[in-house]
Amino acid sequence: MNVDIGNALASVASPGVSRDSLERLDERVADAHERIEAGRANDEHGYAALNLPERTDPDEIRETVAPVADADALLTVGIGGSALGAATITNALAAESDVEAVYLDNVDPAWISTQLGRLPLERTAINVVSRSGTTAETLANFLVVRDAFERAGVDWTERTIVTTGESGPLRDLSDRRDLPSLRVPDGVPGRFSALSAVGMVAAAVCGHDLEALLSGAAAEADSLAGSLFECPAYAYGTTAYALDARGAGTNAMMPYAESLDTYAEWFAQLWAESLGKDGLGQTPVRALGATDQHSQIQLYRAGPRDKLVSFVVPDERDDRSIPATDVDDLAYLGEATLGELLSAEFEATEASLAAAGRPNVRIELERVDEYELGGLLYGMEAACVLAGELYDVNPFNQPAVEWAKRATRGLLGEGTFEEAESVTEKTELRVER
Repeated sequence: MNVDIGNALASVASPGVSRDSLERLDERVADAHERIEAGRANDEHGYAALNLPERTDPDEIRETVAPVADADALLTVGIGGSALGAATITNALAAESDVEAVYLDNVDPAWISTQLGRLPLERTAINVVSRSGTTAETLANFLVVRDAFERAGVDWTERTIVTTGESGPLRDLSDRRDLPSLRVPDGVPGRFSALSAVGMVAAAVCGHDLEALLSGAAAEADSLAGSLFECPAYAYGTTAYALDARGAGTNAMMPYAESLDTYAEWFAQLWAESLGKDGLGQTPVRALGATDQHSQIQLYRAGPRDKLVSFVVPDERDDRSIPATDVDDLAYLGEATLGELLSAEFEATEASLAAAGRPNVRIELERVDEYELGGLLYGMEAACVLAGELYDVNPFNQPAVEWAKRATRGLLGEGTFEEAESVTEKTELRVER
């Protein structure tokens, strides 16, 4: 992963950050890097996530998923960090797999019923993921999936893998039913867990190269250094932080590869849940090139000057020629490929934003494969941790999320929670027909 922050400099963009400001910030980056390295060395909560490339055991993961190696489809039951990392990996690499990966990460009953109704359950594996084993959405969906398998006459115990913590209801279930299981690593928040069993069970079932994913992440880990000018991840985290401080409170993540669409969703959780504290943090927005040139770029180029656009661009991709046409106005397309068109769309959009003085950053990959994807995931995690240090917030907790969880449990009758009482106190101003 390489990062080009040239179009975020004050000489190009407003808001922008000057080279002198970056030099001054680099002193804080050096201090933050020391803190991060100390956290990694002591395997502290959260910082332990940055040790996953050397701690995750791909052989253990493959051995655990061996009983469902014949699957034509994989149902991963999880939510948030228990699903988005895995979905990012398998969706990015879907073209290389014969296994359809489906993620039950919402509790919309119509959508759940549609998924269960169309899949060949007798050839479908179940991957249920929850550290606590008590996540309401995950457990509810798992119970629905179990019921669907039983109704179809399929033994769900022969098709299920469990990824959970050391104790809890899912751990008890896996022990009681002798289900293949893996541990959620200690000290690793869900949104930072893509490079553990949490994210890589799905990759293993889908036949992807786990070693390459971890090697790419390890290479990015080796690039961490005490200067933003020597470390792409820190360059990105510092630039995003600096632009936020100068008014760019929105960060639009815009990959120019359809296969990285879910990555933008993963980034949105990582950035929002880690940095959105104490009135601080950028608001992440998901976009996709070239699609959203036609739906969002108008705002980014001509709207309020409060946005950073982050492009992710692979240098190499599979390509396809555009057939020649006898329509004169379209004849130029017949001399190009779809890949060339997409590259031209990106370069034009990047230049358009720069010409309007709107800050943007380019994140470069060689291609979308396991190695580069591992590096991208690790790099963004390191950038997020670095930004947390600069904001002086804890990037590893999520108190606002826990509030809503307690309110939900109270509404479902699991106990008395004062958060649930707030729901009944809602102020109303209804407009009805």
